Amino acid sequence: MNELDQVKDYLQSLQSRIVAELEQLDGKAKFKRDSWQRPGGGGGLSCVLSGGAVFEQAGVGFSHVFGKQLPPSATKARPELSGQQFQAVGVSLVIHPQNPYVPTTHANFRYFAAGDADSGPAAWWFGGGFDLTPYYPFPEDVLHWHTVAKNACDPYGDDLYLRYKKWCDEYFFLKHREETRGVGGLFFDDVNAAGFDESFAFLRSVGDNFLPAYTPIVRKRNSHRFGDRQREFQLYRRGRYVEFNLIYDRGTIFGLQSGGRTESILMSLPPRVRWEYDWHPEAGSAEEKLYSDYLRPRDWLGVEAG
Repeated sequence: MNELDQVKDYLQSLQSRIVAELEQLDGKAKFKRDSWQRPGGGGGLSCVLSGGAVFEQAGVGFSHVFGKQLPPSATKARPELSGQQFQAVGVSLVIHPQNPYVPTTHANFRYFAAGDADSGPAAWWFGGGFDLTPYYPFPEDVLHWHTVAKNACDPYGDDLYLRYKKWCDEYFFLKHREETRGVGGLFFDDVNAAGFDESFAFLRSVGDNFLPAYTPIVRKRNSHRFGDRQREFQLYRRGRYVEFNLIYDRGTIFGLQSGGRTESILMSLPPRVRWEYDWHPEAGSAEEKLYSDYLRPRDWLGVEAG
């Protein structure tokens, strides 16, 4: 089995495992499975759950696309690869729960190769990560999330958690709002320095730790009572998610520029969302606490240098 097939096999298995776990957690709705083909080469499987008991919408997509020329978003930082053939395989997911006390989450795991597949790629790398977007956060949940993230990184380098946590804070930052999208996690790209086997093992470690990071939070918070105020705030904050995905998200831009399937690319958007002109939280409210204590980079585990 060549390197691309190894990654493809793992990511398809990961998609299946995540879909099965989310269906079990929800207990009501099932994922609709939608297989698709890309006219320019490749295709994928989009799995979407809607109207569940726990998840208002969850999308878990696998794609393997290839083509004769990399799109502009992929060569912006690598002009030497302009005009090269490419292969891209990945799993991307976004989960929007019903209960405002359960955070939204996003994860992505991908492999990219550029150049002639027959003679070996001119360049290859892994990328991905996971991040958490709470609306009514609990400190112990954020601590758990980052502890699992650090544990996933530590076997592959003592500095990886700090490096990729920082990159996540910087990447998932809405410059026009001057706030982070949530409480971060991990974001990495261009992972190849350790060679294929070690780099692939690192990707698997992060991928395999996504469910252990997220599902305990879902189980703990899903029974929390909420009312119209919390629901309206959740819908308002989902607007930030839309803004980020459509303005900044590399995966969205790459997917659209490479001629990917629009429905699968935009399945990350929440099913319901609202905006309100010049809204500000009440002083001393739980909503204000999100802004004051969470929507900025923080040393959640007490491991960052001063």
